[in-house]
Amino acid sequence: MLTVSARSAGSRRPLLEDWSVPLPDSLQGETIRLRDIIEVIVRHEVEEFRKRQRERRLFRVLTAREIEEQAERGKVAPGASEVPEQHVDEDKAVRTALEAFEDGLYLVILDGQQITELDTPVRLRPDSRIVFIRLVFLAGG
Repeated sequence: MLTVSARSAGSRRPLLEDWSVPLPDSLQGETIRLRDIIEVIVRHEVEEFRKRQRERRLFRVLTAREIEEQAERGKVAPGASEVPEQHVDEDKAVRTALEAFEDGLYLVILDGQQITELDTPVRLRPDSRIVFIRLVFLAGG
């Protein structure tokens, strides 16, 4: 498993809670490129998005506790969402993530070391952590 963190430059709080991405056995302990790691993460997240969409389509009954928790957040959603299903092109998502890295929109820190090139060879450990840092540009700079 690879632990993934997402942060924004200049912010102490993470953008999201850390999460784990399973790595194919073929990538564990092998020297691979940063681009391959990003591709694995993006494809995994697209699949997770699709799973969430499928789950929302299923009608479910809320427990009293769920109703109470959702009411505290300001919205109670009793069942399937009326939002139409969104199609995500996995290959396009990978290309977009790689292009954003090349354009300098985010930094990547792998096990405490910044990786600056997509084709940099790296070796993942079982306890590896990758941090994506979104850069925020100043207007007029």
